[in-house]
Amino acid sequence: MRHWFAALAALLAAPVMAAQPKPLFQSSEPLHLVLQAPLSKLISNRATQAAIPGTLTDASGQTLPINLTLRGHVNRLAETCEFPPLRVEFTVAPPPTSVFAGQNKLKLMTHCHGGGAAQQYVLLDYATYQMGNVLTPLGFRARLASVDYRDTNGRTIASSAAFFLEPEKDLAKRNGLSEVHAANRIPLEWLRPADAARAALFEHMLANHDWSMRAGPAGEECCHNFKLLGIGAPGMTVPIPYDFDFSGLVGDPTSTPPDELHINSVRTRVYRGYCAHNAEALAAARQFRDARPQLIAAITSTPGLDSRTQQRALAFLDPFFADITTDQSTSARVLNHCIS
Repeated sequence: MRHWFAALAALLAAPVMAAQPKPLFQSSEPLHLVLQAPLSKLISNRATQAAIPGTLTDASGQTLPINLTLRGHVNRLAETCEFPPLRVEFTVAPPPTSVFAGQNKLKLMTHCHGGGAAQQYVLLDYATYQMGNVLTPLGFRARLASVDYRDTNGRTIASSAAFFLEPEKDLAKRNGLSEVHAANRIPLEWLRPADAARAALFEHMLANHDWSMRAGPAGEECCHNFKLLGIGAPGMTVPIPYDFDFSGLVGDPTSTPPDELHINSVRTRVYRGYCAHNAEALAAARQFRDARPQLIAAITSTPGLDSRTQQRALAFLDPFFADITTDQSTSARVLNHCIS
């Protein structure tokens, strides 16, 4: 019960003033970084929760001391990914001259497998966040990087595209909101309809099925691949989606859909928005139609994304936009499958 009171207190807290993003997320210019640590040891022991010390060096030669830990659930497993996702923690506050000024802990979205195809999946995953930023400031920002991963002896283990994800507290502060932490499941009435509808339609566009904006995994707080931000009253909780690497748009062939959806491919769209939000979903569909050129540009302007991958991604979006051509088609082809 205390989780519910804590969540309610967060919702009732007065909103904070909006702020500018920190330096890392003020630019979309790709970074070039060298990350050096006993990575072989970390990669070979996927069960460890321990941090390992290392350094992060940027293109200017500025070197920062860090700790690295493994993160995630599925992708950290050796049977899933050759290279696991990482968390970077700065052990000394980065100086004001650093692009990492003001940062403490950051999620680093890494490649799962070696080879050029894996690079393209990372870049498409990054592009999904850029698409979300087209539609609303209420979304995580990402910063693309080319990372050389080196062991303590200087041997390069991998060189790959990766990206940092904006911390939740910074996303909240940037939008003048408060973080909301709730028990495992929240009532539908907590969600702000316009934001919930837009998020559900966005997930539908990507054909992403690995989420819940109202419930977390067993034994964990809400939610699954969604964060909650509040703006001062019950019924005004904003669900923020993240983790799109299993989506049909990204198209990693190792991705599989949840069993409960009874579909054979992650590239099959299943709308999972709530019927109570259908009016707001119609408005969101109009916004998506109007923003189509910018959504396409978020893909085509992603550095390193080859033309073949771009065309595959754009072709994947075509049926979605065909379904939402009008309010009538949106209702018939998408919203008729809403969740009661």
